[in-house]
Amino acid sequence: MGYESDMKTLLSEFRNGKMADEELLEKLQDLNVTDLGFAKLDHNRSLRQGFPEVVYCEGKTTVQAAVILKTLAGRHANVLGTRAGRELYEAVKKDLPDAVYYEEARLIVLEKAPLPKDDKRVIAVVAAGTSDFPVSEEAALTAEVMGNKVVRVYDVGVAGIHRLLGKIDVIRAANVVVVVAGMEGALASVVGGLVNKPVIAVPTSVGYGANFHGLSALLGMLNSCSAGVAVVNIDNGFGAGRMASIINHMR
Repeated sequence: MGYESDMKTLLSEFRNGKMADEELLEKLQDLNVTDLGFAKLDHNRSLRQGFPEVVYCEGKTTVQAAVILKTLAGRHANVLGTRAGRELYEAVKKDLPDAVYYEEARLIVLEKAPLPKDDKRVIAVVAAGTSDFPVSEEAALTAEVMGNKVVRVYDVGVAGIHRLLGKIDVIRAANVVVVVAGMEGALASVVGGLVNKPVIAVPTSVGYGANFHGLSALLGMLNSCSAGVAVVNIDNGFGAGRMASIINHMR
């Protein structure tokens, strides 16, 4: 039984007079939140926001993150864990054999009921260089798991702008564009000036010393002269993928 079906069963029993008001309120609380002591899991998020609570695994112990992922998987068909190491994946795969680990993106993905994708509404993930691949894939896979068709346009940084221009028709056909770049972050401004769709810029910590672990790319993107460019935090591929998904599902 999943969270949504449990909710429907509970409300049906209440509607049919099989449950008092007080009992309904108590069971709703139990259904909505699982208190693990070290974490309170928000099951209702799947109804409020269209996808279950995503687990940020970094900073948690392997045991804590594993318990959270397994508990969510017991209530939801689709589960996503970000910033996950292989040690964590090894700890959960016996209980979650359908889970897939994407090592470079550091994602654990469980899709028992993949969300439908609209082939006519596409998200383009555009990356400056191969070094940006981990963050780009975090964004692309997040968007895919959340029910979006994604096209990848990688290694098209401004140092060889002809590579970008050779793919511009693919990028312009997308409904939302995620641009991932390190160094000075110029790619976001260039793409922003070539498309009429929202651009979500992701600065990465790729670059030499004066890149300041992504700060130069972040400031460059925030100061973009191209209209229609919004910026997420440094290396936040998940945040970009999630925002792109929200925009892509709007009607």
